[in-house]
Amino acid sequence: MKRHELMDEQWALIGPLVPPSVARTGRPPRDRRILLNGIFWILHTGAPWRDLPERFGPWQTVYHHFAKWRREGVFAEIIEALQITLDQNGLIDWDLWCIDGANVRAARAAAGANKKVSTGIPTNRRTTLWAAAEAGLDRNSTWLLTVAEHP
Repeated sequence: MKRHELMDEQWALIGPLVPPSVARTGRPPRDRRILLNGIFWILHTGAPWRDLPERFGPWQTVYHHFAKWRREGVFAEIIEALQITLDQNGLIDWDLWCIDGANVRAARAAAGANKKVSTGIPTNRRTTLWAAAEAGLDRNSTWLLTVAEHP
């Protein structure tokens, strides 16, 4: 068993949730477990797709399945199945359960861009709140914390 690869009992749980691969070229389809292992390798290491080890197959194939499965909600189904299993075994404290969706974006100037670029997006706090409401954006903790006026 290599690092970042699914063990047999893990595959037994999520394997049925991964749709079968359909080869369009006459070649046999790729093993779904190997494709998923390749996706997990990329996600765990943070490496570019082109650096995917050859044992997982062509990086383009693995990326194609990743994008397709993400679009189809396969990963959401896997998370849900894992949550149900953990809950049945009493291993989830629902008061503490959360998924970190944090994301940090560097300023344009961090990459050498001009600091005075006009984006057309209002930066005044009151205007930003108004513009968000006009755009149909519901209030949520992320943008309220970001644009809340300070005393």
